[in-house]
Amino acid sequence: MKTLLIVDDEPRTRLGIQKTLVAWSAGRHRIETATSGVEALEWLKSNQAHMIITDVRMPEVDGLQMLEALSARGPLPVVIVVSGYAEFEYAKRALQLGAFDYMLKPLGKEVLIDTVQRAFERVSGRDRLDAMEKLVDPKLLEVNRDEARYGASIKDAIAYIYDHLQAAVSLKQVAEHLHLNASYLSVLFKEQTGMTFSDYLTRIRLQKAKELLVATRLPIWEIAEKVGYQTVKYFIKVFKDNEGLSPRQYRQQAADNDPSIQ
Repeated sequence: MKTLLIVDDEPRTRLGIQKTLVAWSAGRHRIETATSGVEALEWLKSNQAHMIITDVRMPEVDGLQMLEALSARGPLPVVIVVSGYAEFEYAKRALQLGAFDYMLKPLGKEVLIDTVQRAFERVSGRDRLDAMEKLVDPKLLEVNRDEARYGASIKDAIAYIYDHLQAAVSLKQVAEHLHLNASYLSVLFKEQTGMTFSDYLTRIRLQKAKELLVATRLPIWEIAEKVGYQTVKYFIKVFKDNEGLSPRQYRQQAADNDPSIQ
């Protein structure tokens, strides 16, 4: 459930936005309100808002000052600014600070809902990027980024691993395919990639397994086979040793965090 915070010192506007969005949300989102920038900043110290709708002109701390204070704390949530025609310069400054959009008073219900829906798509997009970052092994990203600098033998070794991921790939097998001594390939692989052959192979297999766990409903035993493990028991052990949870728990966690499910 995503949380939306409405910040406006005018009761009629604040409650009107709240009423409209509560009806639209139908329980899918948590709709909170604050009567001032000061109250909003205090609330946000102990609560998370995925989206903020804020008026520009408010006493004590206005909308811009609130956004500046929030940006000093870390990345801003998705922000929609509400302003009057005479306050366009304020709205423009809010957009420069990173606001998603601005709406002019008086607010129309259809425009409000359309803007909020588009903003929630932005929220979901951010969540998906965060989820993808968690899915991808950072060490594998580093290896892939540096691949252009590797010699032909290591490039061929990596390609062979990808092409035979379902098989029982070994260092000796790859070395024979490349017509190299296994000990020499082992040293060369570590020198160029920064990790051992066995560590790289394990990471590649687990990376593929995580992708299948998230993107498909294949049973665990079939995923184990597809990433080269002879028994599901050993696959589960390796997965848990590296990821800190079982494949089934990983799949459930990914499903719980999926922003496309409401």
